Amino acid sequence: MARSSTTSRTGRIAFGVGMVVILALLALLPARAAVRIVSSPGGAVDAYLAAFARVRQSGERVIIDGPCLSACTLVLSTIPRNRICVTRRAVLGFHAPRWFYPRTGYTARAPEATRTVTASYPCLDQKAGRANAEAHLSSR
Repeated sequence: MARSSTTSRTGRIAFGVGMVVILALLALLPARAAVRIVSSPGGAVDAYLAAFARVRQSGERVIIDGPCLSACTLVLSTIPRNRICVTRRAVLGFHAPRWFYPRTGYTARAPEATRTVTASYPCLDQKAGRANAEAHLSSR
């Protein structure tokens, strides 16, 4: 009986030491943070593509946890699917790109940005980029 008690104690010590070694090795690995989108109205297409390219290179995950509108939706064509999490609060808003002039409030078509967005989403055709309609998708 004493023998099995010693064997059992030795096994527990070996297991404990093994866990310490594993935890120490895990601590050496680089931490991967997550980018959380809680409210993004969108903006310049090229700026969002550049930002999401940096996130893609970093290996970070993206959590869409609120409105992700306009150029923000480019996250779907830039970040691999297995690194995107969409919560119940997420709302995705799509529309054709437009130039906005804040001083006058005037908007105009943005053909180059439309081509960029259309190229980013292979499921869109050229006609879809010319539509004046918006589409909002949510999990509700």
